[in-house]
Amino acid sequence: MKKIFIIIFWIAIWEIISLLVNNPILMAGPYETVKAIINMFGKTGFYRSVWNSFFNITCGILMGIVLGTLLSSISAKYGLFEDLMDPFVKVLRSIPMVSFVVIVLLWCGNSRISMIISALVTFPIIYLSLLQGLKGIDAKMVEMASVFKMKPLNKIRYIYMPGLRTSIESALMLSVGMGWRSGAAAEVIGQPVLTMGNGLYRSKIFLETDRLFAWTVIIILVAALSEKMFKFLIGLLYGSDSKKYKENI
Repeated sequence: MKKIFIIIFWIAIWEIISLLVNNPILMAGPYETVKAIINMFGKTGFYRSVWNSFFNITCGILMGIVLGTLLSSISAKYGLFEDLMDPFVKVLRSIPMVSFVVIVLLWCGNSRISMIISALVTFPIIYLSLLQGLKGIDAKMVEMASVFKMKPLNKIRYIYMPGLRTSIESALMLSVGMGWRSGAAAEVIGQPVLTMGNGLYRSKIFLETDRLFAWTVIIILVAALSEKMFKFLIGLLYGSDSKKYKENI
């Protein structure tokens, strides 16, 4: 009930601002935005655009997660590898996203621009968070597991997974948010056809502010759906806690 009230409150603020501006080109209100969304639902290209963006950005986030997890594990075990990775990760964190987009467009074209950019943005977040978490694992516990010849899978399940839980949860949620922001922005710049970013750009070109707001709302909703999906995966990862995550979805 509290969440519903908060949503209604901000929609009311949005409506008040649109009435004060009183210019549909500068500010579309909630009614115009909802009407534009309903009109978009009737077009086949809309569903393809949503699916293409969802697939590319989600796959990019997964790629960043897999690479970050794998390379952080190697870095935690081998100091030399960590030293080699350090400049690369710093470069990824420092280069502006726009520069990434231009470089990827030059090398790979725009068809998978959002996938590549979201992977590049997600990777250092996962890598650094998990590397820090792995370094914080109790060395005595790992040594004891080796003495008792614990199987590698059991080490991961009973030592590493509990110790990394906070790092995994925070890194995943941050990665999903940053992945969607960067992926959608990459689509606006790169202009791959039949994507949500392309829809945003076309709305801006034709001064269709209601459609611009509509696409923004759709992106927020799809990104939220993606976040819920990753929360569910975290629940599956931790087994007994999956029920709690399902209840929060």
